[in-house]
Order: sequence, then structure tokens, then C-alpha cells
Amino acid sequence: MGSISDLPIMEKAAKFLDTMEVPFEMNALSAHRTPAEVESFARGAKERGIEVIIAGAGMAAALPGVIAALTPVPVIGVPISSSLEGRDALYAIVQMPPGIPVATVGIDGGMNAGILATSILALKDQNVEKRYEEYRASLAEKIVKVNAQLKEVKYKYKVN
Repeated sequence: MGSISDLPIMEKAAKFLDTMEVPFEMNALSAHRTPAEVESFARGAKERGIEVIIAGAGMAAALPGVIAALTPVPVIGVPISSSLEGRDALYAIVQMPPGIPVATVGIDGGMNAGILATSILALKDQNVEKRYEEYRASLAEKIVKVNAQLKEVKYKYKVN
């Protein structure tokens, strides 16, 4: 994340990864204020065994793109609302030049970033795949339960 102020959004990814029992690092790195540390992190990520990077940033949101430029590891960008309702960060992350892609989730989409990272890791790890499939099944179960509850809601002209 670009700074500690991004933690409320990025911890959603961390909590999901924790639930999925996926080991992860959490760092505050700024493409503008600590470029040497960003470079060191990105260039050493693959050798440290990192297989997916989630990078959240607001405003100019250079962090995901800079990391992607420095590592072959897939990068998921999380645009964070800090000004212009997060649109500035979204545009900065999705407007990457050809050859340096950054997968992007919605504004403040920390949890979706964790889910996307898990789905990528599940391709290689059967244990993660099993937990991820259980999570996906639980989403369907929630909707089935909601529909059962909605059947009990009565309105004069409701027909189901």
C-alpha cells in the first residue's frame, strides 16, 4: 500500500487471504516517496516466492504500475478513494501502456483483490483451490437463504 492511510481498504484483502490460509507480506511503499524501496521490493519479489502482488494506491496511483514495470510477477491494482472519489487512482492504474499490464479491481476493492489473487494461486495449489471453491459455494448458499427469507416477506401485490 502507498501509506498507512490505505490500510482500511487493503486489510480487506489481508483478511480474505488470511481466511484462505494464504501467506502474504504487507508493506507500505510509495512510488513517489520511497522509490528505491519499491524497486528493491519489486525486483526481489519473484525470488522471495511471491506469486501475485496486490498494490493499492490513491491519487496519482503510480505504485501498481511501477511495481509491474519492475517484476514479472502479476500485479493487481486497487484504486483507493482519496481525491476525486477514487477516479484519479482508477484511471492511473487502468491506463498502463502495452506490455506492462496491471489487473485492476474496482475503487476501494481490496476484498476483490484478495479474491482475485486467491483464484490465481488456486491454479497451482490444490489446498488453496479447495478453500476457494468452498468460499464460492458459500456465496451461492447465501443467495439461496436470502430467497427463502424473501418468500416470507408479504406485500399486497407480491406474487411469489
